[in-house]
Amino acid sequence: MKLTVNGKSAFAYTGTREFNAALPTAVFIHGAANDHSVWSLQSRYFAFHGWNVLALDLPGHGQSDDSPCTTIGDYANWVAALLDAVSVRAAVVVGHSMGSLTALELSALRPDLVSKLALVGIAVPMAVGEVLLDAARDDEDKARRMIIDWSFAPDSQLGNNHAVPGMWLPGNGLALMRRMNKGVLHADLAACKGYSEGLNAAQTVSVPALVVIGARDMMTSPKGAQGVIAALPDVRVATLAEAGHSMLSETPGQVLDALWKFANAQ
Repeated sequence: MKLTVNGKSAFAYTGTREFNAALPTAVFIHGAANDHSVWSLQSRYFAFHGWNVLALDLPGHGQSDDSPCTTIGDYANWVAALLDAVSVRAAVVVGHSMGSLTALELSALRPDLVSKLALVGIAVPMAVGEVLLDAARDDEDKARRMIIDWSFAPDSQLGNNHAVPGMWLPGNGLALMRRMNKGVLHADLAACKGYSEGLNAAQTVSVPALVVIGARDMMTSPKGAQGVIAALPDVRVATLAEAGHSMLSETPGQVLDALWKFANAQ
């Protein structure tokens, strides 16, 4: 689906289904230097089982024009503008990594847009080391490789956990980041590092929340999620024992199962 947001072209993947205002809506927000494709399994399943799906390409990512935002607040306001353009209210909003911060901030800024909140691979605050930030500015491929090294659990590096034999998950992740324009990775990492309102935002969330944790996550560690879990008034936690930070591709079925149960719970 092509839309116009703030005067620029924006893209949202709908799972190949027409948007139907009579159906519930799930919004999927990707992480740093990624795009909507990281949600391929989860978004298509929702779309083929009675849901509208909007898996977004944030500005400057994938098929969405404009420059990447410089703050998480700006990303949240952009998502709000997109949902306003489609006249969506009370959606189940799901975010991964940087997308989880964006979803959290969206819930605080525009609670009318969010009926449930799912945060996948979140840490608040989301620490970004200066070595990684400098590499993203000066040597993007070095930064990408650092992220890949830290994003997958050991078995995932070898493909041992994946249902498709021979699937090289680190190579896929590296290829996706390489599709982004120069400067996108640095802008995204700087936005994550600069976001300091997360715990305050979590305390204002009045809807049910789910936090999905990769037990082997070295990018946003399980310990880093505890503050936001404590701050959310109505929260449940799903821990994936064999997943790292790239759990959307490492354990896609387990992520889908957690999201599906949460989204459909009464």
